[in-house]
Amino acid sequence: MKIIARNKKALFNYNIIERFEAGVVLKGSEVVALRAGRANLKDSFVRIIKGELFLLNAHIALLNTTHAFYKHEERGARKLLMHKKQIDKLFGRVSIEGYTLVILDLYFNNKNKIKATLALVKGKNLHDKRETLKKKQADLDAKMALKNINKGIV
Repeated sequence: MKIIARNKKALFNYNIIERFEAGVVLKGSEVVALRAGRANLKDSFVRIIKGELFLLNAHIALLNTTHAFYKHEERGARKLLMHKKQIDKLFGRVSIEGYTLVILDLYFNNKNKIKATLALVKGKNLHDKRETLKKKQADLDAKMALKNINKGIV
């Protein structure tokens, strides 16, 4: 499994409730750009429109070698593929319980197909975000202290 792009901002801003895997409908030029690692999921999100999942605002850059006829829209809507029952379940949870759907990462699976990790999330409050930052800093300090002890610097 080779990760193409990851949405780090989503992990910071949301508590993850449940994760799903979805296929992505892409054009040829988009696949080539993703193989080159030219994707950004920073402000992307997922919407359910007419019973179908769509990835919106994900940026897949154009390559210089792409022919003008085959060029894709960089921030266009991309359809996500999931079973109808799963989509209905997600729609119920998003509309009734107030959850949000975000994309966590894009990756190549074992069969070299591009897949997306989709997450059902709940937004964090400001104090939750501060606690996350404090925990991250404490872990970093602990790693540095262990590294310095192993080197003999005390």
